[in-house]
Amino acid sequence: MKSPILMLICVFAWSGLLAQDPTEEVTAVEEACFDYIHAFYKADTTLAYRSVHKSLRKTGFYWNKEKEMYSEQLEMPFGDLISLAKRWNADGSMADEKTPKGVEVFEVSDKTAVAKVNAIWGIDYISLMKLEGKWMIVNVLWQSPPSSSIRNP
Repeated sequence: MKSPILMLICVFAWSGLLAQDPTEEVTAVEEACFDYIHAFYKADTTLAYRSVHKSLRKTGFYWNKEKEMYSEQLEMPFGDLISLAKRWNADGSMADEKTPKGVEVFEVSDKTAVAKVNAIWGIDYISLMKLEGKWMIVNVLWQSPPSSSIRNP
């Protein structure tokens, strides 16, 4: 008689341990995205290593002011991201504590999440995956700051 009751208690306790706290998950996704921003703002590649997966696929478009047009599609694999993060703001001239930055989390599921990053360089749409309990950025689609939005909900 005690055995089935004990078994049920263990099952409920175990399932409670496995349940995700939605607030903690959203916060963890935000932290990964802010790590990504601060990797550049602070020229701190340790932040990129802890928040960006090595299989990163980053692609986007840079606004060329002289030509008054966007670049062709640009690619940035993980190694290039690390290299850029090391030097982009190494002297502190590109960003400081007052430089705009923001993260908007659109959705968090068990293993996947989607967010939007606003930074000095523009807009990044971020896809993340949860590996070994940690949220990692795997895809980034970006563009320089837009002159206007066709649709901005």
